Amino acid sequence: MRIVRVVCPRDCYDTCFLISVVEDTGKIRSIKGDHGNPVTQGFVCPRGVKDCERVYNNRVLYPYIRVGSKEEGKLKRVKWSEALDLVADKLRKVLRVYGPRAVLHLEYAGNMGLLTWYFPQRLWNAIGATKTDYSICSKSGHDAISLHYGLSYGIKPEELLEMKLIVYWGFNAAVSSPHMWALSIKARKKGSVIAVVDPRESESAKGADIWLNPKPGSDVALAFGVARYIIEHGYVDLDFIEKWTYGYELFKEEVVKWTPSRVEEVTGVKWSLVEELGEAYGELKPSATMIGIGFQKSVHGAESVRAVALIPALLGLHRGFYYSNSRGYQVDIAYLTGESLSNKKPMTISQVSLSNHVKRGDFKFIYIYNMNPALTLPNQKAFREGLLRSDVFVVVHETHWTETTGYADVVLPAPTYLEKDDVVIPYSHHYIRISRRAINPLGESKNEIWVMKELAKRLDLKEKWVYEDPWKAIENALKNALENGSFKELLMGKVLKLKYRPISDYQTPTGKIEFYSKRAEELGLNPIPRQYPLKLCGEEFILLNSSTPKYTHTQFREIYGSIPPITLINPEDAKVLNIRSGETVELYNELGRVRVRVIVSSSVPRRVLWSPRQMIGLNGEPQNSLVPCITQKIGGGPIFNSTTVKISKVV
Repeated sequence: MRIVRVVCPRDCYDTCFLISVVEDTGKIRSIKGDHGNPVTQGFVCPRGVKDCERVYNNRVLYPYIRVGSKEEGKLKRVKWSEALDLVADKLRKVLRVYGPRAVLHLEYAGNMGLLTWYFPQRLWNAIGATKTDYSICSKSGHDAISLHYGLSYGIKPEELLEMKLIVYWGFNAAVSSPHMWALSIKARKKGSVIAVVDPRESESAKGADIWLNPKPGSDVALAFGVARYIIEHGYVDLDFIEKWTYGYELFKEEVVKWTPSRVEEVTGVKWSLVEELGEAYGELKPSATMIGIGFQKSVHGAESVRAVALIPALLGLHRGFYYSNSRGYQVDIAYLTGESLSNKKPMTISQVSLSNHVKRGDFKFIYIYNMNPALTLPNQKAFREGLLRSDVFVVVHETHWTETTGYADVVLPAPTYLEKDDVVIPYSHHYIRISRRAINPLGESKNEIWVMKELAKRLDLKEKWVYEDPWKAIENALKNALENGSFKELLMGKVLKLKYRPISDYQTPTGKIEFYSKRAEELGLNPIPRQYPLKLCGEEFILLNSSTPKYTHTQFREIYGSIPPITLINPEDAKVLNIRSGETVELYNELGRVRVRVIVSSSVPRRVLWSPRQMIGLNGEPQNSLVPCITQKIGGGPIFNSTTVKISKVV
């Protein structure tokens, strides 16, 4: 029996340190929590604990090429050399005939390892291939906070233990960040208060001391209501305002327009609850305002994030919020990807509206890894139609068989994180440790760097930095990023800390927290966050979606089965529509129709539906076929949680 220390690389707040227990036969027996990380605390979520099974289930183990049309769905197993020769030949022809803009590399955070996600991009940056703006997840929130703070980093998770008030705003941490939630529960045992702001009575809302459920999209009004209470009751730290902020009086002028009756009318929240949260903010110091990434995935989500992020500044707190701390570190990602090494200027397109580009045939060669876009992108019908075009060649390098591999001309087998060494940079805590290979790669799976270099050789690329030793590249990228210890110690297995930018540095035009954003003014945006009118017509419902405990995006269906094709509806709405729990209904709009089982539940308010993220309907249509490719004005992010649908019973 061997013990191998690994790090979970998934798109998750927690980035757990784990222990892989490997039998003498070479098979992984179990995955356990590692107590070497004070944030992840040695316990494992329902996903991580099942990695010992997932690594052996539904795997792509050999290279395959398409035989016949994609509609026929036939693949033939081939040798690696044949598959790579075909890929290189197709890529070479597209570059010669159409140029690098017709080549798209499409990847995201399926595995956030530096050697899995970032370093392999050197091939595509050397070519000058088109890339996306990575806007599908958190970009609008980052850009929104940056308008007022310069960069979006904030509270470190371990600081939760010292907080008197912890507010989870649009953040169901009990599910999506169980380790931060556990820290909050520990803090409550010492006397702190947990508040949750969420339209739905989520798992976190059920465990909170205070719960406010505003109408979806009304959070600017609610934040202004809380701010008004703080201002009117003398809780503002005026000395802090004078020294560290800009534009407070203009902000105050806007906030006081939000009278209790106006806040109640827009948000649907009773003013007494707004007072309760405002009083908690004023009396319980210090506080942490935890802003969810899903919170900003709506048509004006960035505006909501801006407004909420400014509440801590009223109370005299330097960056008293948490959204994502990735921009607080100084890891040279542009060096790792080769972006700063290449003299090419690749075209960047919206990841959110990518389906429209693919359907139009803007790309003749698409290389996909570390992502399952044939389920996760908006407007799935358009995206899938684009992948089926006869004039586009699609290559997918993947660990498991997915919806996306079904559209590939070539499928290449990739190892999971348990089959290779890597380093993962968290986006909440700042602890890093090398993740060691627990088992040998299964089948003929080859890692992303090996494939990248093999293709580079076939294309006869001359850039030396494409072939740089990847560990040397990581050492260079971490040159100014480590707070304690050396890169050599990292390779030896020591737990190190990432250097964190000063909490009181503000990278704004004034060098201060800007209640009135000069940068926004320059860009033609609202200098002060704005509440836009809520639009819901006739028989429309807002369809919310969020994560569930057993799945990380589309991963772990191999273990837990399909993501449940369900939707929750309020009892009063169900009564009006004559719908009962267990019946099949159809959610539809101009983009598509998705059939689901309905569950009548008081956990959702009227005119709001909730379904688990990225589920596939009973009719085989993905939830994201209902989501338009509309982008937010700030950051270009998606509007998943502003999707409107109608509902009808299937008889």
